[in-house]
Amino acid sequence: MGERDDDRPDPDALLAQVKAEEVRATRARLKIFFGASPGVGKTYTMLEAARRALADGVDVVVGIVETHGRSETAALAEGLPVLPRRDVEHRGVKLDELDVDAALARKPALILVDELAHTNAPGSRHVKRWQDVIDLLDAGIDVWSTLNVQHVESLGDVIQQITGVKVRETVPDAVLERADELELVDLPPDELLERLSEGKVYVPEQAARATQNFFQRGNLLALRELALRRTAERVDADVLAYRREHGIDATWPTRERILVCVGPSPGSERLIRATKRMAEGLRAPWVAGTVELIGASPLSAKDADRLEAHLRLTEQLGGEVARLRGPRVAESLLDYARDHNVTRIVAGKPTHARWRDRLRGSLLDDLIRGSGPIEIHVIAPVEGGPPPPPAAQIGEQRGAWPYIWAAAAIALVTAFGMTVASYVTLADITMLYLIAIMVASLMGRGPSILASSLAVAAFDFCFVPPRFTFAVTDVRHLLTFAVMFASGLAISTLTVRLRRQERDAIQRERRTAALLAFTREVGAATDETDVAVVAARHLEDGLDVAAGVLVPDEDGGLVAAAGLMALAGQDETVARWSFDHRRTAGHGTDTLPGARVLAIPLVDGTRAVGVLAIQRRKDARPFEADQVHLLDALARQTTLALARVRLAIEAKDSALRARTEELRSSLLSAVSHDLRTPLAVITGAATSLRDDGDRMPPETRAELLDSIVDDARRLERVLANLLQLTRVETGMQPAREWVPADELVGAALTRLEIAIGDRQVEVDVQADLLLWIDPVLFEQVLINLIENALKHGAPPLAIKIARVADRVVLEVADRGSGLPAPSAKLFEKFVRASAAPGVGLGLAVVRAIVVAHGGDVSAEDRPGGGAVFRAWIPAGTPP
Repeated sequence: MGERDDDRPDPDALLAQVKAEEVRATRARLKIFFGASPGVGKTYTMLEAARRALADGVDVVVGIVETHGRSETAALAEGLPVLPRRDVEHRGVKLDELDVDAALARKPALILVDELAHTNAPGSRHVKRWQDVIDLLDAGIDVWSTLNVQHVESLGDVIQQITGVKVRETVPDAVLERADELELVDLPPDELLERLSEGKVYVPEQAARATQNFFQRGNLLALRELALRRTAERVDADVLAYRREHGIDATWPTRERILVCVGPSPGSERLIRATKRMAEGLRAPWVAGTVELIGASPLSAKDADRLEAHLRLTEQLGGEVARLRGPRVAESLLDYARDHNVTRIVAGKPTHARWRDRLRGSLLDDLIRGSGPIEIHVIAPVEGGPPPPPAAQIGEQRGAWPYIWAAAAIALVTAFGMTVASYVTLADITMLYLIAIMVASLMGRGPSILASSLAVAAFDFCFVPPRFTFAVTDVRHLLTFAVMFASGLAISTLTVRLRRQERDAIQRERRTAALLAFTREVGAATDETDVAVVAARHLEDGLDVAAGVLVPDEDGGLVAAAGLMALAGQDETVARWSFDHRRTAGHGTDTLPGARVLAIPLVDGTRAVGVLAIQRRKDARPFEADQVHLLDALARQTTLALARVRLAIEAKDSALRARTEELRSSLLSAVSHDLRTPLAVITGAATSLRDDGDRMPPETRAELLDSIVDDARRLERVLANLLQLTRVETGMQPAREWVPADELVGAALTRLEIAIGDRQVEVDVQADLLLWIDPVLFEQVLINLIENALKHGAPPLAIKIARVADRVVLEVADRGSGLPAPSAKLFEKFVRASAAPGVGLGLAVVRAIVVAHGGDVSAEDRPGGGAVFRAWIPAGTPP
């Protein structure tokens, strides 16, 4: 097989390529200047490239660049357009951050964003700077950024092992893979240490500490190797993508890559270990490829177990596994080798008889003839005993009945032929026998061969002259016999092949439908339990197993999110081991094989997000290849879904923390002002009374005492609002009882009698109206609404409480200037409608209490001038 028979491109591959090119052509580009450590010159190189781009007419803007006091870097930044930074105050320290909103408004063609792994100050749009970069890319702005290898998330444990430092600021690998270009900025360790000693990286004090810790020569060498390897992997991926896009089949030996041919033969184990040693010597990646022939008989249970053991050994030794499907083994392996730029193929030396190669073809010969520039390494496997007997054919019925029916069909055709022999020709009888052979082939190859043999014998004995003997006087009939027998074999072979292909098509359709249904359902899942329920149900339906998904809890233990009952004993140990070591364990594996369950870790990058536990019946056969593919696909999709849910929760928590920090800062700022002002008045008045009270006229003393009382009440209101808001937002349930509406209004007006003074207040309360409320909390609602109208409105005030259908509506209106801001924002914390003194918590307390009662609030301009604030709650059924 020198060349592939069909060189036409795959339409699906072409369509995918066109779509990928369209996406790349329209999306913004991300370029990362990648280095081994600080000080290698990433920012310097980025600025040099930016100056060249500016000279070429590109609209370049410096979003944020950290020079760290390096004069050469600062000099390069001069003359470039700079976007003003956003000032953020955190714990009394002023911080400068990238102003994402300003960048989106400016929308340059290219923006420079230094230090991709940076953590933003609290109160920023995002927690991480790389999230800001994603926003800029989504807006169509090209971004250049810098990154050190120690900040790559998947290398965190490796970096800690090398340097002893746990890197907290990391960038997900997906962001690195999103980069359209990765430029390595490299500097030998000795030169970097020299720059460090000259103060070109850090100031002298920092440089001295750095050389004793992170910047040791051994650390720098290891980090440089990691950076070079990561860049080489990216370049290798780009080469493979280029070859696929341009349909290049010829191997480019830019890097050694080894493919070992693996099957159920016992000798495959030796091939795998030999390939591992070869890969270590060449420092090359290696893959174990196994081919499932389209339309072929399924492997026996013993062979399937042995093949899976070989593939698990490959993964344990650090190799990859490629499960291939195709009409021919050699063709599938060579296609994979060309697509993945494989430079060496390892195959086993044949141990079977030579006649099998002449009859069926030689895998090794096909590999050698079709390999082209790819090297073929032949290794003699260990003796594994005689080859296993072939498995039963697809659809072949076991027992004697198929053979009996085949013989009966030939006997029936013979009897019918002898009845009509005087009316038909020998050719017609031959066709009848071929029909009988075709019917027998539906029951398997064995019955078909029997029918072909009996048909030849019966045709010769009963119809060929001289009749009723096996003698043949006309040698032309010998050709007829051969054609009948060969036709029978051909028909049986084609029938069996068609039935195999039918089975494969049905299995593929079922697997595709199962994956489609699973993907649709798991995409709608919003938490880990939903994902686990969907995964367990689809596994149980598709594989006839008992399945469950275990996820880690807050204490680090594993809990069943769905499916199987809680594991105990050895089964729990299996799941725990699989989760900790991120490897499959349990039933049918080399680790704890005596367990009842098979534990499959769900690994996202470098961390396990859960474990898939599967329990099969004792008499169940090993998984077939299609079932293994389905299990792998469902496990991958479950992993992605769990990781998506985790990321959503983490993003929500991060946003909540940022919002909480922002609210805390606002609260401290507002409350400190509203506490300091009355305290200063009280302190000043009390001091004056203490020091000069005896010499003051009575009117002045009374005025000072009134000031003390007024500001003390102001303090009381601030603290009461804070207390009520805290109580309601922490989940306190209202202590409800039936309260007359007129009593509620009377109590509130009594408490505010001094504040209202001589202002006109109109009260309209429905007679005999009872409210199902917490009287203490709801009195605070009415007080806050009246105080809000007194501060920001103008008399006359109008208070109205009435029942409307199944709700009770409370209104407080004034005749002031109306609403100065959107009504929805007025009920948020720290929002004030005017410059009147206050924290901005009164209306927030109103909304919190009303919502706790099952109601809602609103505000709108009042016809004729002023504003009206409404609160409505369920009316309930009064006693």
